[in-house]
Amino acid sequence: MAFGNYARQLREQQRRASHRYSVRQTAQRIGVEPAYLSKVERGNVPPPSEDTIRRLAADLGEDADLLLALAGRVGSDIRKIIIQRPILFAELIRALSDVTDDGLAHLVRKARNGQF
Repeated sequence: MAFGNYARQLREQQRRASHRYSVRQTAQRIGVEPAYLSKVERGNVPPPSEDTIRRLAADLGEDADLLLALAGRVGSDIRKIIIQRPILFAELIRALSDVTDDGLAHLVRKARNGQF
């Protein structure tokens, strides 16, 4: 799914629950012009900067990494981690490319708990 379309669906979903999520009000909260946000949602301009995407994600209650991925980006924090050990992380990502979502979730839980 395209970034703008997904962002618009999220905002419209929030708007059904609260009128605080008009284009104008959402744009004001995340620090962009309403016309710009509207163009982003329609796919008329590329997705905004990482910082703006993070603010939009927080405002709409969505995971920033998901919105960044839909924008074709990786968070700068993740990029820094990969750059420190590019060969190992590239091999790890390639090796995990066919693992199921459940399998990946299991590995993430183990890593968070220091079980590696």
